[in-house]
Amino acid sequence: MSIVGARIDNRLLHGIVATSWAPNANATRVMVIDDDVANDLQKKQAMKLGRPSGMAVSIISKQTALTNFKAHKYDRQKVFIVSQTPDVFLELLEQGEDIKELVLGGTLTYTEALKVTNRAYIKPNQIETYQAILDAGCKVISKYVPQDESVDVGKILKNRKAGA
Repeated sequence: MSIVGARIDNRLLHGIVATSWAPNANATRVMVIDDDVANDLQKKQAMKLGRPSGMAVSIISKQTALTNFKAHKYDRQKVFIVSQTPDVFLELLEQGEDIKELVLGGTLTYTEALKVTNRAYIKPNQIETYQAILDAGCKVISKYVPQDESVDVGKILKNRKAGA
């Protein structure tokens, strides 16, 4: 199995993911891991309209994703994963999946959140999850589009601790 890309994005599968991120990663499958969308047929069908040309799309729950990866269902594919929350990626890493880099893309703006960029914020209750992802050996950066300069989320978290 080859996870070739991992992105946190509040809009999940949309134009930038379909035309830039997934193709740049040479993905053969875009996987949206989101319980809400996976369990809502209308949302799921609408999101499938954004399918990148020439790529398969899966819109599945977190539990289904964990089960399928554990069963090696995607071993012969290049999977680009997008989810709204970091816990999905931490659970995949804890299960032994190889994710080299997690991209924090667009998020909603949250009260009292840690601002990473103008488009990316980390909720206070997610800081430990991001730190655990880093501790698992996965680099975490923030970029909105692939051409943007990378912002090192690990450094931001480290500086936050030093200033606390």
